[in-house]
Amino acid sequence: MKNTRSSNTWMKDHVNDFYVKKAKIEGYRSRAAYKLIEISERNNLLKSGMTVVDLGATPGSWSQVAANKVGQNGSVFSLDVLEMVPIPGVTFIQGGFEEESVLVKLKENIGERQVDLVISDMAPNMTGVAISDQARSIYLAELALEFSMEQLNSDGNFLVKVFQGSGFEEFMRVMRMSFKLVITRKPKASRDRSNEIYILGLKKYRKIL
Repeated sequence: MKNTRSSNTWMKDHVNDFYVKKAKIEGYRSRAAYKLIEISERNNLLKSGMTVVDLGATPGSWSQVAANKVGQNGSVFSLDVLEMVPIPGVTFIQGGFEEESVLVKLKENIGERQVDLVISDMAPNMTGVAISDQARSIYLAELALEFSMEQLNSDGNFLVKVFQGSGFEEFMRVMRMSFKLVITRKPKASRDRSNEIYILGLKKYRKIL
């Protein structure tokens, strides 16, 4: 019964949620769009002509925002293990981010383009076991960071969702060694009860040969 009550409470909150209603009116696929919009406007992340990679994209609200901002002269490449309804101007690759063959396909689609921004709203399938869920979340963030360091141009930026808990401080230390400026963001559309937080790495450090 407890789980049922929790589910009913979540559904009631969801239906009455300001950002859920706003997303429906403005044509975004989920309320998460407003998280990226706020962070992007605050830090001037998305610009016309950019090449953007969206990791963990489904249902596609972040890709929608990115495609609108980069315009016809830009490119958006999205990846998710789940299917995603096509979005104009977005190249979608379906597959698990941890699979080498999927990453190869993503990189082949990117080709010779210089990636300006990697965004990741990925979250693991929650099991309800806090320790394992947190470890999985940090692992996905680490994979996204590794991809970013490989694919971003010399001054590229990286935005990633993580959950505060075990491994968070260690991940922050690695971020600070990877980018010139690292800041955290808790956008208004992020629910108060959620321990999610967004880490933004600005201007990737150039590799020293």
